[in-house]
Amino acid sequence: MSSQTPILWSFRRCPYAMRARLALASAGIPVEHREILLRDKPAAFLAASPKGTVPVVVAGDLVIEESLDVMLWALNQNDPEKWLDVPPDAYDLIAEAEGPFKTSLDRYKYASRIEDSDPDADRAEGSAFLMKLNAMLSGQACLNGADYRLTDMAILPFVRQFAHVDFDWFNAQAWPDLSRWLAKFKASDRFQNIMVKHLLWAAQPTA
Repeated sequence: MSSQTPILWSFRRCPYAMRARLALASAGIPVEHREILLRDKPAAFLAASPKGTVPVVVAGDLVIEESLDVMLWALNQNDPEKWLDVPPDAYDLIAEAEGPFKTSLDRYKYASRIEDSDPDADRAEGSAFLMKLNAMLSGQACLNGADYRLTDMAILPFVRQFAHVDFDWFNAQAWPDLSRWLAKFKASDRFQNIMVKHLLWAAQPTA
């Protein structure tokens, strides 16, 4: 990779990193992919972004530390699939996914780590958002029409994470359009390509 190639610090299974990789792939922006383990963060990663969460893009003097900012940075450079062609309320839906839904998802998924947790209640709260998405998907392939847009790709990684906490339970729920939307995404070449495994990045030894 050229010294001018942006660096992407990533962790394969992180939904935030997934959506950043999706947008970078759509925009066709080459990056130096640096795969890390979140339980063993390299010093170079923490030097670039002391907050220690992925994804992080380093492009020259620019450091982008939030996944949605990475998506917008990439797509504002090149948006061949028109992902940014969304109504203004799309950003409100994304914020709902990142906020209340992700909170319910984390409490549901990591209930064993939370004192006095109520995973059934947290699952029910998350499910209310999923039912909202299911209603939006009735009669159309994606959240904003026939094709994937920023809205879909910013939210789908979180829906996938929720589904896989208890996939049998998820598949038994009455949200057929949501299930179809998720299954199509998981089977897509785009998703398969951004989920290719990378070797863990290792700092180069100094001379």
